[in-house]
Amino acid sequence: MPYEPTLLARIDKPNSGKLEGYRADGGYATIERALKELKSEDVTKQVKDSGLRGRGGAGFPTGLKWTFLPANHPGPIYLCVNADESEPCTYNNRILMEKDPHQVIEGIMLACYAIKSKCAFFYVRYEYGDAFRALESAVSELYAGELLGKNIFGSGFDLDIVLHRGAGAYICGEETGLIESLEGKRAWPRIKPPFPAVEGAFRKPTIVNNVETLACVTQIMARGERLVQVPRHSA
Repeated sequence: MPYEPTLLARIDKPNSGKLEGYRADGGYATIERALKELKSEDVTKQVKDSGLRGRGGAGFPTGLKWTFLPANHPGPIYLCVNADESEPCTYNNRILMEKDPHQVIEGIMLACYAIKSKCAFFYVRYEYGDAFRALESAVSELYAGELLGKNIFGSGFDLDIVLHRGAGAYICGEETGLIESLEGKRAWPRIKPPFPAVEGAFRKPTIVNNVETLACVTQIMARGERLVQVPRHSA
């Protein structure tokens, strides 16, 4: 069976990072469908059923992680996007941010809808200058096109994305160190428990996912959970 690129399928296209090009390739149709046809729990279930594991290195099941948020929490609930990591397996994520930022952002939107978050903090490693500028341009396009902010696609769903440029500290790749830095403190990991899903950014429930994980969420919701389903072998 021939290899078919998935996450990197668009990176060589002209203006791959622009909203017009992304929408011409079907971009944001998935989040529009989800907002109009699916419940937030349906998105969580599809990601959980896919077997997707976090691409940041720990490999924790993504959908399961989302279910750790307190039930019926009045909010706010936050999503933190970890784009600070610089291990070899995560350094490549800068390509997704530089060349196809809207794929990542659509994954953020889907994740926020799933976890009932109205605000996502996108924490970008300081050295990723090109990635930060590409994301900044993409987010601006979305606000201008009314695809971020209030009442997205007329669904009643509100979402803001806040870009935050880190200070180049390696330890910010650890999720609680990232949260401390985001809050303006020294990037020193917290003692756990409590875990971020219970008490994270600004002491509110928070999910931390990395860039590639969220790009995978876009593809899973667009193509179905079998795209990355992990085989379950009997003992």
